Amino acid sequence: QVQLVESGGGLVQPGGSLRLSCVASGRTDVIAWFRQAPGKEREFVAADRWNVGRLYNATYIANGVKGRFSISADSARNTMYLQMNSLKPEDSAIYYCAAGDATSRYSKNYRFWGQGTQVTVSS
Repeated sequence: QVQLVESGGGLVQPGGSLRLSCVASGRTDVIAWFRQAPGKEREFVAADRWNVGRLYNATYIANGVKGRFSISADSARNTMYLQMNSLKPEDSAIYYCAAGDATSRYSKNYRFWGQGTQVTVSS
């Protein structure tokens, strides 16, 4: 069983930055970030292999956010971070972290999900 708790969402102006956190408890091989805007399907954002709070530096980032979003981790806190820079209104969504057995861009391949955190990019 894996438990995931996201935090760090909020309201930010276009061009601003936010850092989301995902605290993971339990054993998992991959942690990913997805997002879902109203009326849209859940969309892959980023993922990396995970070993008790450490990344394998095999980050897989979606093309739409490449160069603006990045992943890091704090092993002491068993936390993965999603750093989001140069935010745009179209980045507004609920952001979820998910745990699975292999890196995948498809949400169906992740068994465990956090509750999500809202990100709103607006002036």
